[in-house]
Amino acid sequence: MKKKFIHILFGMSLICSLGGCQTTPSSLTEESAKTEETITTEVIEITETAEMEKETTEIENDTQKVEYSSLFGAKKKELNIMEDNSRTYYEVFLYSFYDSNGDGIGDLKGLTEKLDYINDGDPATDTDLGCNGIWLMPIMKSTTYHKYDVVDYYSVDEEYGTIEDFKELIAECDKRGIKVIVDMPLNHTSAKHEWFLSAVNSLKVADCGQEQCNEEGLCQKHNKYCSYYNFTQEKPSDIYYETGVEGWYYEGKFWDQMPDLNLENEDVRRDLEAVMQYWLDLGVGGFRLDAVGEYYSGATLRNVEVLRWITDYVKSQSEDNYIVSEVWQSFDSYSKYYDSGVDSCFDFAFAGPDGKIAKVIKQGTAKNTGKGYADTLAAVQQAIKSYNQNAIDAPFYTNHDMARSAGYYQNNLDQMKFAQAMNLMMNGSAFVYYGEEIGMSGSGKDENKRAPFIWSSENSEGMTKGPADMEEVVSAFPSMEEQQKDQSSMLSYVKAAIRLRNVFPEIARGDIEVLEEVTDTAIAAIKKTYGEESCIILMNATAEEKTVNLAKSNGYEEIAGELTVNTTEPVLEGETITLPPYAVVILK
Repeated sequence: MKKKFIHILFGMSLICSLGGCQTTPSSLTEESAKTEETITTEVIEITETAEMEKETTEIENDTQKVEYSSLFGAKKKELNIMEDNSRTYYEVFLYSFYDSNGDGIGDLKGLTEKLDYINDGDPATDTDLGCNGIWLMPIMKSTTYHKYDVVDYYSVDEEYGTIEDFKELIAECDKRGIKVIVDMPLNHTSAKHEWFLSAVNSLKVADCGQEQCNEEGLCQKHNKYCSYYNFTQEKPSDIYYETGVEGWYYEGKFWDQMPDLNLENEDVRRDLEAVMQYWLDLGVGGFRLDAVGEYYSGATLRNVEVLRWITDYVKSQSEDNYIVSEVWQSFDSYSKYYDSGVDSCFDFAFAGPDGKIAKVIKQGTAKNTGKGYADTLAAVQQAIKSYNQNAIDAPFYTNHDMARSAGYYQNNLDQMKFAQAMNLMMNGSAFVYYGEEIGMSGSGKDENKRAPFIWSSENSEGMTKGPADMEEVVSAFPSMEEQQKDQSSMLSYVKAAIRLRNVFPEIARGDIEVLEEVTDTAIAAIKKTYGEESCIILMNATAEEKTVNLAKSNGYEEIAGELTVNTTEPVLEGETITLPPYAVVILK
């Protein structure tokens, strides 16, 4: 019987240097950083006309029998999910995800209720995404909807629930093999944080002897919190604000309600270590560190030192703990942060509407389409490992600060799918922003990019209302509920790509070797080796069928997985393989 596969656009090329993203600070920034490289590729829109058929194959995974549709592309292969730090993470903005109590705001209980959508822990099902990691955007007590201004590091914001709700979430994630990392804003606190309020109060009191410090509060000299922030009696720039105490100002890079912490102060570090230990004791598997490149803006070496301190502390508690840092700068800049020993830095060079992935899709034919992409994958790995042999890349395509990808391509579904495949076939811990897997829309102000997840076409139970200042956001694509039933949907596509990551550990972890004899202007051919396992990944970067001679390659016996954009299958005959347009083939 002829098999039919979900559309997958994975022919791609990167012809570029690795540097070039302009620096853009903070997770609160409105638009993505710009890259300067010229990247081109041939992208031809392919209209889906074939009705997808479901074919079920049974495989054995330990003692459990697994049935899955042929759309997953990994025929007769067992899941091989590794319990390490190269995972597939799902970024959740809790406020807009799922509401458990009817107040219109997503919460911890709501996420727990919907964990089976992210990963149900059962390899015999194909209804879940298959992600084995969750990145939770900030959940601590805050004055804002986004919660990056922390009022109390030892709390859960009451809009989201309680510490007990968080413990329940962690317990349920543990059952499913999901590692949870929480967003940790260490640059600044809220202006309502007790440290800041105490410090400002003491600025009112002139220096005094210890015994003269009265009931009104300690003086400047004896209150340690006065050195927790960057106070000054001058206003050196427009990022300094009045404290309310005559003659005193404080630094706040991102907002006047986010006073910057003095991260070189040893007392600050001890207090923040206690905060991190608290959350690790609650069961988190690590942290996403916000705006690391702006700890000390424009001072890479100082920032790397701060990141080294954080990494050393978190790893001292357990080597299994994972840290991914946000350094929204060029590749040449953020790759240097690996010298701190941190696990990962987000790979901004590939992300956003002007990153490498989008440019590959939106621009025209390039001479070295296949080879350019293959060479760049290898160069990225070599560069980050030159700083740290244990480095783990962190590819992502969009996040909460970027316009959603539907707008990059005027809702062209094939191009949107192709972009997700590019992200999910890269090495490292790949991140998927909630809603991207169903093609949600959202651009402009940050609130629009963090719109409610569309669970169903009706305003059903659990749907959130979204941030208060959000404008109307209309998606061109169906709800999760509808897409779950459609094998040609965006959702089914993303599940297929994640399935391949879960079947072949080499995709996320392998040492990359470009197969020069096979790679050409049309074909990207790489070999990934992880331990004793290896696979060859072939990508046809054109809209035309290509026949490839594999005689100078070696180590392949069969097509172990394939993803194509139409109903035509790749065909392996002796030393040649015929690749359909934009096909990805995994040889073992």
